[in-house]
Amino acid sequence: MKRSTIVAAAGAVTLLAASPAAAINTYNAQPAPERTEVGAYLALWDTTGDGVPDRFDWRCSGTMVDDDTFLTAAHCTDGSPAGTRTFVSLEEDVQSLLDEHADLTPSAQADLFLANGWVVEGDPHQDARYPGPASDTADIAVVDFAGRDVTPADVWDFTPATLPTAGQLDRVGGTTLARAPWTVVGYGTAEAQNGPGGHTHPGGGVRLKASEGFNALTKSWVRLSINESKGYGGACYGDSGGPNFVTVDGRQVLAGTTITGDVPCKATNVVYRLDTAPARAFLAPFVTLR
Repeated sequence: MKRSTIVAAAGAVTLLAASPAAAINTYNAQPAPERTEVGAYLALWDTTGDGVPDRFDWRCSGTMVDDDTFLTAAHCTDGSPAGTRTFVSLEEDVQSLLDEHADLTPSAQADLFLANGWVVEGDPHQDARYPGPASDTADIAVVDFAGRDVTPADVWDFTPATLPTAGQLDRVGGTTLARAPWTVVGYGTAEAQNGPGGHTHPGGGVRLKASEGFNALTKSWVRLSINESKGYGGACYGDSGGPNFVTVDGRQVLAGTTITGDVPCKATNVVYRLDTAPARAFLAPFVTLR
C-alpha cells in the first residue's frame, strides 16, 4: 500500500487508481508550523473524461529541497489524466481553505488559490524507472518550478531541507541510526478508526509532525516504527512523498520520503532512501547535491 500523509489525513487516495498514501497519526503527533519547507501536493483534474476539471484537492505531501524543487513520490504524479494541473502549497492548513471555498467550481477554486498565493503551479517529473521492482520501485518525483514565473520562494519563506550525501545512511550505520531522533512530517490522514461501517481514515490536509523509531536499513529503504506504545507517531494516507528527517551529528537530514506501510497506519512507515545512487541520479538534474 502506498501512502500520502502522516497518520492524520487522507487525500491522494481518491485521485488515481494507484495505491493510497499515508498521513500523520492522531497519537503522539503535533502541529508543525515551523516546518515551512514541507508542503502539500495538489492537483486539478478531470475524473469523468469529459474534458472539464471536476476535482481540486490535495493528494500527497512533499518537501522543498531548493528554491524551485519540491520533492515527492512518483505514485503521486503517475497516471494523472490528460490536462491535469499540478500545484504545491506551503500553507499549514490546506483543508480549511478548501472547505471555506467548497461552493466554487474546482477550476474557480484553483484560480482563487493561485490569486491569493495559497498555491504555486509547477511541472511534475517522475523517475522513468517507476514502477520498478520491490527492491527499488523508483518511487520518486519532483514538482519543478524552474520554468515558471512564480516559484514557492517568491510566495513563502522557508529554508530548503538538507539532502543526505551519497551513501550517508550506510556510513552512519544501523546502530547510530537506531539512537538518532527521527521525525516524519506530512498532510495525510489519521490511522484507521473503527466505526459502524468499518475502518475510516479521518482528517488530512493539515501539516503535522511525529517522532518515529528506527527498525531497519536496506539497499533502497528505511523501515521506521510508528508504534504508539513506544511514544511514536507516523505516516498514513496522504503523507506519501513527505519527509522523514534524521538528526545525525547535530544536523537534521532528509533521509527519505514516505512511500508505504501497514494498512491501518499503526505499525510501520516504509521510506524511500535519498542517499542511494539511483535516487541521486534522478535528483541531479534538478538539485545541486552535496
